[in-house]
Amino acid sequence: MSLIATLARLEAVRAGRAQPAATVRHRHLSDRPLVFVPLTTAGEAGAPLGALVGTDRDAPRLLAVPQPRDRDLRFAFLAELADVVLPYVDAHAGVVEAAERTETDPETGKRVKVEVELCADAPQLIVPSRAGIDFVRLLGRSMRFRRTAEQDPETPYPAPPRVPLLGRWLTHFGERARVPGSSLLLAMSDLLARHWTTGQSSLEDQHLGALLAWIAPPEGVSGAEAALRAELARDADGQLECPPAGPATDPAFDNRLLAPAIERYDRARAALAAAEDGARADERLGALTAAEDQILALVSSRTLPTWDKVWDGLDLLRALPEGAHVEERWTRDRWSFTGHRDRVLAGEPPQPRRDDAVTAANKLATREREQARLDAQEALDDPLVMAGRRLAGEAFAGEVTDVVMAYSEGRRPSPRPLVTVRTDDRPHLGERARVYRSLGGKPQSAEFVAAEEDGTLLVLRVLDKMGRGKEPEAGSVPEKGDRVCFTLFEHEQRGGAKLPDPEDTPWTHGGPPGEAGAVPEVADPVTEEDVL
Repeated sequence: MSLIATLARLEAVRAGRAQPAATVRHRHLSDRPLVFVPLTTAGEAGAPLGALVGTDRDAPRLLAVPQPRDRDLRFAFLAELADVVLPYVDAHAGVVEAAERTETDPETGKRVKVEVELCADAPQLIVPSRAGIDFVRLLGRSMRFRRTAEQDPETPYPAPPRVPLLGRWLTHFGERARVPGSSLLLAMSDLLARHWTTGQSSLEDQHLGALLAWIAPPEGVSGAEAALRAELARDADGQLECPPAGPATDPAFDNRLLAPAIERYDRARAALAAAEDGARADERLGALTAAEDQILALVSSRTLPTWDKVWDGLDLLRALPEGAHVEERWTRDRWSFTGHRDRVLAGEPPQPRRDDAVTAANKLATREREQARLDAQEALDDPLVMAGRRLAGEAFAGEVTDVVMAYSEGRRPSPRPLVTVRTDDRPHLGERARVYRSLGGKPQSAEFVAAEEDGTLLVLRVLDKMGRGKEPEAGSVPEKGDRVCFTLFEHEQRGGAKLPDPEDTPWTHGGPPGEAGAVPEVADPVTEEDVL
């Protein structure tokens, strides 16, 4: 935790409410996001119990599995979920715009620009907490290899046709959520914790009710008291007043309400199966419907409070202005979404369970590069974030006190002005260290020359972005009296070394795929329990 984050937590405790950790919004928010509040069954990892899903705060779609151990009911739940999610995805996949992309010409090997389609917008899925992202990823893995009756007429327990497709999309959302700065799949708790600092731990911030209690506590109540009430308060029946929908459920809810309701449903279904005449079947069908409605009501009671809190969080975030680099990161999300759309339309197989060595290395390098880029862009967009980097000695700001024109040595001298900056910061500068400032949205580099007056005066030599003439272009060199901010970190990240093609992978990293590797991934084997 950085020094400024620690100070913000202490200030939140003293003030009794969360403190701003940012002055702008660092993530893209869609005008019409798809909110997904899932609920899982205790004791069986990934088995869905129900969910609220939709794009309209006032009209959520309630889905439930009356008996989570029944694979047919689970597939019916997943098919209903697909009926909500896939049309939302398709609505974004069909609207495109022309864009340019640099590709390698297979004949010449040169990099050329080609015009391609880019989706004008991308879908955005929002879940309550980080555990919801894990559940989306787990659902995707459990669904994308399922076989349908059309694919294999002899497969036991075939999945509805749209279930494997939904699994592929959820897997893509889950993978993209691991890329720093991506906004295709977001956890509301992480979003709020990025923009406000509470007086509790980061683990406690995953409870959405407690987090919102710190950000907007009731009148006359401190954030700590409101958060404690959100976590522990129970009604007369012993149920949590603010169920977290974690997506795991509360044991008191499981034991006192859910288990008896599922047992009643099982009895009603067994009685209907044993009915001997139509009149008795109608009566028992009514009992089964009532038992199912009761489970739906229980699922709604656990998910609806969290549903409202997710939308409350969206309202808070939309009140913040969007950061300058947010749109650039969203464009990369649109490219990612368009690429996966094209792979699905081309009939490519689902994502494999395990990546090969080259793909895994590329993913790791991409995440490291995007993390460094995100850290730099957030600091450039937000003075409050930059203040944390300045406290850490990774940047400094001050006033220009002197500018002396100098030139490089050689046959064609170039301008290398010396700029003196007075600052109260203490950056960790070494001999001839490079520093950077933003000039017209592009990084301008300078070189540290010397420190004077106990480090309060820093002399820098400007190195680039001054034009090609003998004299610097207007505005390219700071003037005396200007306020400037330089960073010790680079603003744009460089690409790493090119990795070998998968067929050239050495045997120490799995070897060439060969004939065995060319066989497409098969579906998961069907077990007796067929758990997700």
